[in-house]
Amino acid sequence: MNASAIATAPEAVVRALTTRRRDLRGGAFRLVLLGSLLVAIGVLVTLLVDIGARSASVWGDRGIVDLISTEMSADPERAGIWQAFYGSLVLMVFTAALAFPLGIGAAIYLEEYALDTRFTRIVNANIRNLAGVPSIVYGLLGLAIFVKILGGLTGPNVEGRSIISGGLTLGILVLPIVIITTAEALRAVPVAIREGAVGVGATQWQAIRHHVLPVAAPGILTGTILSLGRAFGEAAPLLLVGGITTFFSSGGAGFVETLQGRFSAMPVLVFSWARLPQAEFKALTAALIVVMLVVLLLINATAIYLRNRFEKGVKT
Repeated sequence: MNASAIATAPEAVVRALTTRRRDLRGGAFRLVLLGSLLVAIGVLVTLLVDIGARSASVWGDRGIVDLISTEMSADPERAGIWQAFYGSLVLMVFTAALAFPLGIGAAIYLEEYALDTRFTRIVNANIRNLAGVPSIVYGLLGLAIFVKILGGLTGPNVEGRSIISGGLTLGILVLPIVIITTAEALRAVPVAIREGAVGVGATQWQAIRHHVLPVAAPGILTGTILSLGRAFGEAAPLLLVGGITTFFSSGGAGFVETLQGRFSAMPVLVFSWARLPQAEFKALTAALIVVMLVVLLLINATAIYLRNRFEKGVKT
């Protein structure tokens, strides 16, 4: 506050601005926050250093290309992660194709079209509750519906334990998160944008399509891609619906047959290798975790890049 403003301000305000007081509670609170931050960073760095040290022998002997391009094996000297790596990528594509259009469409309806009734509030409350349900519950749901009931369609030759069942299970796992993040992004768009578009003669859909969605796109993309990162690291649902770590081959199977066939994924392989007693598999488990962290960092970097790109597009 400058001198002229201080001269015209009430006496109590001037005294508060010009008198230095010790804020003991505020200082203690800042120290607690700083301590929490340092502890969190220390734990994270310790875990990363430990994982890096455990995997050092794999990087020195084989390298990342050999680890990723080699198929699974019972021999730790030849065991690789190619099938699990490929399975995780296919599952992510399947999950995104299912969860993104359904989640974004549901959020648009709830935020832009649905009336504020008791039914709408109940639906919103249940979606928020579903986002906090443990992933193993979704695994049991996928086991009951996609494997047991719809097994003849999702995987007739593998008793329903197929990529389709895994992708559908991960899709319903992240669907509530996609709906919530999209709804929050739509809610953050100023009402004046909608009113301005409707005021110049646009229909409600035109206002949403050409004005609301472009403004909300950075938040929608960030939330949906980060939810995809959560699905990438889930192991419990895939173990229940049939993720395997033994040897399998799709051979010359077609696209549909591949989707209806057995699958593996990197979290499932981590779970399996971590239980083996050989020290070589302990090192392979650490190396696989490093690969998963790198993929997750790439997913997060993609989310940040898309958010910044759309934000620039909106500003221009």
